[in-house]
Amino acid sequence: MISPQVDYRKFRFSKLTSPEFSHLLLLLFWPIYGFMFLAVERLIPRAYYTPIWCAFDDMIPFCELFIIPYWAWFVFLVGMTVYLGIYDIENFKSYMYFIIISYSVTILIYLVFPNCQLLRPEITRDNIFAQAVRGLYSFDTNTNVCPSIHVLGMAAAFFGGIFARGMQSLPWRIFWAVSLVLVSFSTVFLKQHSIIDVLCAALLCAVTYIIVYKIIPNIKKEGKDKTNE
Repeated sequence: MISPQVDYRKFRFSKLTSPEFSHLLLLLFWPIYGFMFLAVERLIPRAYYTPIWCAFDDMIPFCELFIIPYWAWFVFLVGMTVYLGIYDIENFKSYMYFIIISYSVTILIYLVFPNCQLLRPEITRDNIFAQAVRGLYSFDTNTNVCPSIHVLGMAAAFFGGIFARGMQSLPWRIFWAVSLVLVSFSTVFLKQHSIIDVLCAALLCAVTYIIVYKIIPNIKKEGKDKTNE
């Protein structure tokens, strides 16, 4: 059992900028992102959205059971945020940097390239999962879908998990890999996204990974080396 790296019982707002708690400032991105997403979805009128579609989308059947991994996405994001914020502060920072960079780029794409999907079927089955999908469709618009934020967020949780203290074992790595695949699949089987949305998100994830887990650590290492000279 690994021990916590931060004792939050000592936290006071006056200590928010202290070295012990300054990582929490990264959480301020969430309300900023929420406002930006609201702006591109509701506050900035668009005359036209480009439909995202490819032939492979029509080959994928609708399956309401994928609502389970789709909603599990929220649990993964919140759970990873809490876990890393307690047990692995450096990885928490990388996790948040990944989200901040990839989500910000996505919002910028939505601004300059408004897009949508026209894939949603008429749901004829009547079970608890189908009802859940109907509820999802009712409040989640079909606009601003490429790249998929669902895939980006799950990729952030995936990298956070495989690099986290206490999760280095093979079973944990398999768990995060399977979860990433299932959540990504859920977006297309629920007809929330085109395969193109997933592939564009994967490309953005690859670029963000290089920035967060390769370039930034190298810059920090070079800075430390110069300080020690």
